[in-house]
Amino acid sequence: MSIVSEFKEFAVKGNAMDLAVGVIIGAAFGKIVDSIVKDLIMPIIGAVFGGFDFSNLFVALGTVPEGAAMTLDGLREANVPVFAYGNFITILINFIILAFIVFIIVKQLNRLKKEAPPAAPAATPEDIVLLREIRDSLKKQ
Repeated sequence: MSIVSEFKEFAVKGNAMDLAVGVIIGAAFGKIVDSIVKDLIMPIIGAVFGGFDFSNLFVALGTVPEGAAMTLDGLREANVPVFAYGNFITILINFIILAFIVFIIVKQLNRLKKEAPPAAPAATPEDIVLLREIRDSLKKQ
């Protein structure tokens, strides 16, 4: 089997196609969750805590040059090493929300799956049935 035909067989199999679709939908879903956190949740948290913005939480680890803006973007443009723990907090919130949503989806899918009916016991072979009948008739005598 040539490598091209072997790859074609692999790529056309259902598992590879399902994985590709899952990755594409997962990437799009990740962008949706990122937008939910960045555009909906973080502004509400900021409003509750008085304009607090996680993305601006950082510590400059190097010397800040004169005239550089003391914002995360300004320090990054000035090539100052920055410990951006606020960005990490935002990404962590993204992950927690995404993991919770995936958990709920999997839980609902498992609940909706129909359980397979219990397997019927195998039919008793005919010779065993005849032997039982003979035994039962001998007991009656």
